[in-house]
Amino acid sequence: MEINIYKMTLQDLEEIADILETDFDNFWNYNILKQEISNSNSLYLVSKNSDNTIVGFAGVQFILDEANITNIVTKKIYRNQGIGSLLLEQLIYNSKKNGMSSITLEVNENNSFAIKLYNKFDFVITGFRKKYYNGKDNAIIMTLKL
Repeated sequence: MEINIYKMTLQDLEEIADILETDFDNFWNYNILKQEISNSNSLYLVSKNSDNTIVGFAGVQFILDEANITNIVTKKIYRNQGIGSLLLEQLIYNSKKNGMSSITLEVNENNSFAIKLYNKFDFVITGFRKKYYNGKDNAIIMTLKL
């Protein structure tokens, strides 16, 4: 499958607004994503297949010299096809290009697919946040030095 990655626009967000919670994950809602896309300290990317259908998106915030990945989400029917890896590669590339010294993220301790992805890119565990997700699941903090 051919995947192209672009900077996410408000038009892209409008395109997936009705399916954000059903076809992706319900971590981030439309209004939060709209604010993030408009934030000059954030970069959101969108992945599209050859039909120009949005199959994933990812975001990163730049704070001083550190990048913080806010999300990497692949449309449920397109998971495990390398789209998350492509998005993560681009987040890392753009973080380096913007002079960041490291990238940090939080991941649910029960999200073994995401943890495996981050390990593949040499992220290391640097901490934990107890009951970070829904007041139940712990978050693993992972960092990649650039």
